[in-house]
Amino acid sequence: MKKSNNKYKIALFSILLSCAACTDLDETLYSDISAEKTQLTAEDLTNIIGPAFSKFRDVYWGWNGLFDLYEESSDLIVTPFRNGIGWGDLYITMHMHTWGPTLGHIDGLWYNAYAGINSANRAMYQIENLEGIENKEIYINELRALRAMYYYLLYDNFRRVPLVTTYDLPKGYLPTQNTDKEVYDFIEKELLETMPSLSEANTQATYGRVTKWTAKMTLAKLYLNSEVYTGTAKWNQALNQVNDIIASGKFSLASNYSDPFLIKNEASVEEIFTIPFDDKFAGGSYYPYKTLYGASQATFDLSGSPWGGSGGIPQFIDTYDSDDERLKDSWLGGLQYTKSGEPLILESGQQLNYINYMSDVNGTEYNEGYRFVKYEIGSGTVAGTANDVPFYRYTDALMIKAECLLRTGNASGATAIVTEIRQRAFKRTDPAKASVSGTKLLGGSVYKYGEYSNGTITKLEGGSDVQYGGFLDELAWEFVGEHHRKQDLIRFGVYTKKSWFSHKPNGGFRIVFPIPQSQMDSNHNLTQNTGYTN
Repeated sequence: MKKSNNKYKIALFSILLSCAACTDLDETLYSDISAEKTQLTAEDLTNIIGPAFSKFRDVYWGWNGLFDLYEESSDLIVTPFRNGIGWGDLYITMHMHTWGPTLGHIDGLWYNAYAGINSANRAMYQIENLEGIENKEIYINELRALRAMYYYLLYDNFRRVPLVTTYDLPKGYLPTQNTDKEVYDFIEKELLETMPSLSEANTQATYGRVTKWTAKMTLAKLYLNSEVYTGTAKWNQALNQVNDIIASGKFSLASNYSDPFLIKNEASVEEIFTIPFDDKFAGGSYYPYKTLYGASQATFDLSGSPWGGSGGIPQFIDTYDSDDERLKDSWLGGLQYTKSGEPLILESGQQLNYINYMSDVNGTEYNEGYRFVKYEIGSGTVAGTANDVPFYRYTDALMIKAECLLRTGNASGATAIVTEIRQRAFKRTDPAKASVSGTKLLGGSVYKYGEYSNGTITKLEGGSDVQYGGFLDELAWEFVGEHHRKQDLIRFGVYTKKSWFSHKPNGGFRIVFPIPQSQMDSNHNLTQNTGYTN
């Protein structure tokens, strides 16, 4: 397919460039600039732009990447200590909300996002100094919008971050920290100013690129969470952005929930912004290996033995309707079989059985907890899959619209959208269950929050007091494993106020991560976020 070829080209030029163009791991991100020493021409344009995009791969699926930050600190997924296997460690820190400035996940996000920003700034610097390029502003504006996306991720997690917008900096330069408001205003301004010149197409030429619709999704996310960020709600502004995306007619709901997560998902009608991967040239997710027990190698014909770590938190798994096909499309549970259909028998003589039960985060057995398999796992998969990441997809735009309508008094409009989305989840089981009422969306969550140990909720808190909790449930069932949950829990007032599995609330300041200690040590201009000590 044409888009498949395009995916290959994007992944290939990104991987080839990343080694040559990105800063060395031992090099300060704000060190001396040497790009002007390289003679470039207009023919190098693709090579110039490529590295700015390739860093998104590291941000997302790099070790301790964005996936973990948003999912492992939430009420959906946990990587406990597995008796006889290992894990736990910093993942328990994530689950328990006891992290400090040395957490590896925040260090990785900070470094990789700023590496992307640095590459974008370098590309703009180089393009501005190239001759023979028509409409330079088109390329520069796309890079500005991409840079704003990196800053959006940094802002969502750290708030007060340095805004570095130029590449030609003096040797030894150390950036100063900007205020919360300055960063928010900068992201909004960059997206609004660049949007008119960004492409409105949705073709193989724009696959993996920042289009007008990508910018609108980023801006919609900024506005959706504005009340958390600034204290001022901007539901109507968020609604305006996604209404434009919906009205464009460029995207539609996939027929099947699993379509955007297939190995060959580059033809998905849902994808608004995609991070392209390729198992040979730009490998992506290691997650099949992180979540599956070693014996599951026989189920999926994997090239190696999985590591047996992460699992679904039982309290969340219990929230699914048994007829909701998103349960089996996202999770692997129950008795397991080989690829040929034979019972998967362990050395103990027992059949492997993933159970919806966990003991304690500090000690679980190999088979406790369902395993996350939302992304298709292909035969021979290595620890670097080819599935592209649908970073923004059309269903997300629809659900942003539904939430804005719900919060501004139009529950009937919200229910129509949510029902439409649910229809594909129940179409083969019980189509009548797709319908949802405004009362349900406006009411509490069905999640049985509370302290959990050895399969029992020992101190029930429940979710009936969560405002719009029914809608929060819908977000979880639709977007589990899609870098949503931390942000959603914060917006709905749950993240620092409820208990789940071994997690207990541990301070309202934890809606923001600390500035990484490595950055504090190397830059005296930075001050630590409230609630954290160096």
